[in-house]
Amino acid sequence: MELAYIPSPSSGVLYLGPVPLRGYAFCIIIGVFVAVWLGNKRWIARGGRAGTVADIAVWAVPFGLIGGRLYHVVTDYQLYFSEGRDWVDAFKIWEGGLGIWGAIALGALGAWIGCRRRGIPLPAYADAIAPGIALAQAIGRWGNWFNQELYGRATDVPWAVEITSSSDGRVPGTYHPTFLYESLWCVGVALLVIWADRRFKLGHGRAFALYVAAYCAGRFWIEYMRVDEAHHVLGMRLNNWTAILVFLLAVLYIVLSARKRPGREAVVEPGAGDGDGPADGETKADDEKAGDEKAGDEKAGKTADNAEEGGTSATDKADASAEDSDASDAAADSEASKDGAGSAKKG
Repeated sequence: MELAYIPSPSSGVLYLGPVPLRGYAFCIIIGVFVAVWLGNKRWIARGGRAGTVADIAVWAVPFGLIGGRLYHVVTDYQLYFSEGRDWVDAFKIWEGGLGIWGAIALGALGAWIGCRRRGIPLPAYADAIAPGIALAQAIGRWGNWFNQELYGRATDVPWAVEITSSSDGRVPGTYHPTFLYESLWCVGVALLVIWADRRFKLGHGRAFALYVAAYCAGRFWIEYMRVDEAHHVLGMRLNNWTAILVFLLAVLYIVLSARKRPGREAVVEPGAGDGDGPADGETKADDEKAGDEKAGDEKAGKTADNAEEGGTSATDKADASAEDSDASDAAADSEASKDGAGSAKKG
């Protein structure tokens, strides 16, 4: 007897009047906002400007969505290009189907373009947004709940998810909620990266690499539980092999990066100063204005000094003239005294 389970929504679409609000797209959008918000806080704490993370996300997010969709369509091409399928469905991203591997790869390309335009090192940016990406994944996985997808083997555990849809080969019943397991794992990954970054001062892309390695470790066992259709290689699902390969590359990067470039970047955004400094153009204009004011002050100071020197010179000349006048008067008095004395003697 089933005592409890997680019910699935009867529909993945809510209508606000004539406007459809799709649960899958809504979760993706909320995840992006959380990632940008947390990334912005971490970027400012590292010495960058407020708003830089959002500016670069304008490049990274569209690239990431395209990359995630491409990976899904290529690895599950039979869902769109086999007999009886409509290839137009490959463009219906709101119906689900984003591969995180493609999203990260092509999203990194978009971020690189945005960073290059602003003279920012990509590894520093990646370190700042790594926990936010993990939280975005945690939120985005609930979009799979709205679509009744990404569940595991049948089970009667109290936290099983109830699948009611019978489309696309689904069999109604209760199953392991692998979307929930991955969501909780991603929250743990975000907390791990934040803690490790504070504890060990990770830099030069190592915080991002830690996120990748930790996510792959969880994705491996979660992927192993899933029962939806997927390609297999040597008895394992393709995504399991991808998780192993990416995990090893991330660990190798951490080791080599720590040896080659230990510590953390001293400057993550040129000209940012202590945080929300002015733009480069504003800084230059302010410097020129300050220089003009300084030159004006120096000129005024020199004029005042010259005036003071001129006043002093005039005063000195006046004093000298007065002294000469006094000397002439004294000489005249002395001469007059002599003449008076001579007259008195003659008389």
